[in-house]
Amino acid sequence: VVAAVAEAAPRVRLRFAPKPDKEATPLREGLIDLEIGVLGTTAPEIRTRFLFTDRRVGVARARHPLLAGAGATPERYAACGHVVASRTGDVIEPVDGALEVLGLKRTILVVVPGYPDAMRIARGSDLVAIVPRSCLGNTLTPDDAAMAGLGSFELPVPAPEFGISAMWHPRLDADPAHRWLRD
Repeated sequence: VVAAVAEAAPRVRLRFAPKPDKEATPLREGLIDLEIGVLGTTAPEIRTRFLFTDRRVGVARARHPLLAGAGATPERYAACGHVVASRTGDVIEPVDGALEVLGLKRTILVVVPGYPDAMRIARGSDLVAIVPRSCLGNTLTPDDAAMAGLGSFELPVPAPEFGISAMWHPRLDADPAHRWLRD
């Protein structure tokens, strides 16, 4: 998004803001013009546009034992220490149910508020994290990841895909700059 906007409209300034919950209040009050993320706002007036489907992947430091040899089997994955990204502090993820069916459980050692934090900790330790594939960028190759000190792997248990959408308040429907950004 940043590269596309910078190329098409170099004088436009984007400001990214934290949004700690799924409440529609910042959109209603004009504190946020556009939210991009997983649908969760229950406000009926909020407009939405589906953008893409994402999926979860595992990340670990380059040359982590989980990235070599037999790769990420459920047993090897569960045996690792884990860092979990959670805005709310909740640490249960879809993989936990899938591991439980196999009689396995993760050991969560660190909980952080966001995916960038989880990726930094995984990069600098033996902990592994789960992040949306989109956190790795659209063009990240295995060589790019290794250069960045981080490797990714397919999760060894099923995890549902999820949709990423744009959300905005209807008062911005006709705003030409907002429409341009949404498009």
